[in-house]
Amino acid sequence: MNKTFATVLIVLALGLIAYNVTMVDFVDPLHGDSTIALIGIVASLCAIVLMLIFMTSKKIDKKLKK
Repeated sequence: MNKTFATVLIVLALGLIAYNVTMVDFVDPLHGDSTIALIGIVASLCAIVLMLIFMTSKKIDKKLKK
């Protein structure tokens, strides 16, 4: 997996976060479809964190092989 693919996945996750924020009812965020939107936001944040960890580990691996 190269850097551009990881960056595209991060951008897609940010797009999903933006979409799910529009679906949240801020008056009652834990009821109905707002719960699903919150789960989507958390899942997208997890994907971003995992991709950043993966990119960092690849940088470390590259430096260790030199």
